[in-house]
Amino acid sequence: MKLVNEANLPGSRVLLRVDFNVPVEDGVVVDDTRIRSVLPTIRYLLDNQARVIIASHQGRPKGQGYEREFTLAPIAEALSSLLKIPVKVTHDVLGMQTSADCEELQPGEVLMLENLRFDAREQENDTEFAWALASLADIYVNDAFAASHRAHASIVGVTQFLPSFAGFLLYREIETIHRMTTRPDRPFVAILGGSKVSDKIEVIDSLFDVVDGLIIGGAMCFTFLAALGYSVGGSLVEPDWIEWAGEAIAKAESKNVRLMLPTDVITAKEISEFSLTTTCTVDNIRDDEMGLDIGPQTSDAYCEYINEARTVLWNGPMGVYELAPFVQGTRKVATAVAMNQKATTIIGGGDTIAAVSKFGYNDLVSFVSTGGGALLELLEGKDLPGIAVLQ
Repeated sequence: MKLVNEANLPGSRVLLRVDFNVPVEDGVVVDDTRIRSVLPTIRYLLDNQARVIIASHQGRPKGQGYEREFTLAPIAEALSSLLKIPVKVTHDVLGMQTSADCEELQPGEVLMLENLRFDAREQENDTEFAWALASLADIYVNDAFAASHRAHASIVGVTQFLPSFAGFLLYREIETIHRMTTRPDRPFVAILGGSKVSDKIEVIDSLFDVVDGLIIGGAMCFTFLAALGYSVGGSLVEPDWIEWAGEAIAKAESKNVRLMLPTDVITAKEISEFSLTTTCTVDNIRDDEMGLDIGPQTSDAYCEYINEARTVLWNGPMGVYELAPFVQGTRKVATAVAMNQKATTIIGGGDTIAAVSKFGYNDLVSFVSTGGGALLELLEGKDLPGIAVLQ
């Protein structure tokens, strides 16, 4: 891939695709991790006197025009505060006024297009829409790793019409994951959590070929436990994937990968901030309760193994960490990952990043991947459309 530092920038209008799909509450950005991650590319463009046109999506609007709930105005305000320069948002995604705003932009200035998904043609990778976006600029830069697994107009289509380059974040994401999966320091331990096994079957299959150990938490662990014959009460289980989980357990053994599953869990009758909880071993889960966090014995075993690792990949929380009764498993694992300063530690996925941020450990991990689905697909060995068109 050509990097942005190979582009002829002075005076050029640069269409910079980013992923600023960040949480906004009451008109205020509450987690600016993704915004900060792109600052090196934006500052490089500004320092080299480019005229920067930022394009992003936010949320899931209907694609039929402006929706106040999904406007990028709060995000532009947050970026303006970080850059300490004004960042204006266009009234429309495209149109005569948007074209005029882009034309009037001066070197060293930043303009943000309104939410790309206000126009349904963005997700359809519509050629006319891609051409219209490209007509706003002279150069295209993709720094939206988290959206690069989508074949959308601003990710794929626009590259047909403009000289195209990778931003610093996109390159670092790819380089970090490639190095981790091809030449990791060992032991290499992967930690997977979240709700569904079905979301991560291909990742698990791929990781068996590169990791020394695989730690399973979150609701997905109960499908594995069901495959071992345990009765898991009202816990979330995917019946269609129980057989696969049994095969995965056998595959781990055949490949000499240490597969760690919970030995105890925190259960409750409901998911609530005020739930009465029970700590029990996995062979003693009551029929009227569900597992909502890993237990203390499991947490200790997981943390001990994480402490031995020299490469750690973490995607997915250990339980319903947003609620106090079920936060301890995720908190302990996050602490172990953060405190292992001898290891290269990589975290990815929105919930995992939010958890690490909640506990104040952002600066203690080696790399925070902005990708969720993109990270998983790259780990699965898939070609990401947004990366393929830059190669």
